[in-house]
Amino acid sequence: MINERRQSAAALALRLIIGFGFMAHGWAKISRGTAGFGKLLAQEGVPFAHLNGMVGPYVELLGGLAILVGLYVVIVAIPLIVTMGVAMLFVQGHYGFSAVKTVGLTPEGPVFGPPGYEINLLYIAGLVALMLLGAGRWSVDALRR
Repeated sequence: MINERRQSAAALALRLIIGFGFMAHGWAKISRGTAGFGKLLAQEGVPFAHLNGMVGPYVELLGGLAILVGLYVVIVAIPLIVTMGVAMLFVQGHYGFSAVKTVGLTPEGPVFGPPGYEINLLYIAGLVALMLLGAGRWSVDALRR
């Protein structure tokens, strides 16, 4: 059986990388303007593209922050999983599994094609692991208890 210290360390490691990753992706979309992201979603056939383009980046940014600090991890993970599922089905799904596709080589270096859904699955797996593990002792959730 895994002891509490190791479980908390695992939860902390997951929270830091997953939280930072979601925050970075959310901020990138917000800083460029959510309207452009909404247009991309419409082009990919995402339902309610304008609404998803406005709400999705804030779910990623604020949800990522909550995961990072360990606040309501089990609840916050749900909309983040939905976000990854939508991205996987409508954006990356038709590019296959692999997140890295080398499609050519130039004198400047490799040329990469569009990413597949591998990263989405890794984020979902990490979020599910946090839902099962809990936020750990080094979290806001632990302080609330």
